[in-house]
Amino acid sequence: MSVVAGSGGDSTLKRARLARNMTLEEAADALNVITGGATDASLMSAWESARRRTGKRNRAGLCQLYRERPEVLFAHQDGAATSVLETSGTAVVVKVLTRWTDLVEAMNDVVAQAREQLVVTGSRSREKAYLAAIETAVAQRPDLVHYRVLYGPPRHQALVDHLERLLELRDPSARCNGVKTLHIGLVERDVALERFFVASERAAVVPLPSFHGADGFDCGVLLSREAAVGLVHHGREACASARPVETITAVRMLTVRN
Repeated sequence: MSVVAGSGGDSTLKRARLARNMTLEEAADALNVITGGATDASLMSAWESARRRTGKRNRAGLCQLYRERPEVLFAHQDGAATSVLETSGTAVVVKVLTRWTDLVEAMNDVVAQAREQLVVTGSRSREKAYLAAIETAVAQRPDLVHYRVLYGPPRHQALVDHLERLLELRDPSARCNGVKTLHIGLVERDVALERFFVASERAAVVPLPSFHGADGFDCGVLLSREAAVGLVHHGREACASARPVETITAVRMLTVRN
């Protein structure tokens, strides 16, 4: 069934859902059956209103769900006005971090300041203070929504232990004020390259390869709110498309690669 664009204010993506008499929650559940991901109603709403752009995997899933071409479903996103972030250029870079101690301090600050959303990506984390800061934030702020996106199995036992502690602190199946507040997903390495960042609704840090030698990621950039909000969406989108790893048994089945 093709959804013809009309004169109303609703996007074609929203009209496609309404034409099937589906709520946002029902559409999200149906999409997750197709993609194996964890999209929720709030993300569906953001896609429909063009507040967020839908990623490749979820675009394919929505096209399958609604039986419509991508150029029809996502015209409202692809033709959207240029965002503040896209016009701000290097102004979003608050500081270049050239020492390991500065990098860890900045990452811990992002975690400490997060109040609404905290996204962490990568499978190589093992810095004890950083992982402990994330656990403290999850334990002390029940309304904080935490997304952890793994790219391939954890590389260190410290990360496996951290994931187990997160699951002990918070049940992913629970809902705080109707919202799921812990998401842990694994993106297979043959699907996407690994990327590293920590982002909240206020700031973000992206680690970079070392400026001092061939080993490690001991430098980085501290980014402003505009970039941070974009990275939060990036992480939410990645987690929505990832395979959920949300039980201690599932975490323990992941292979640790040192």
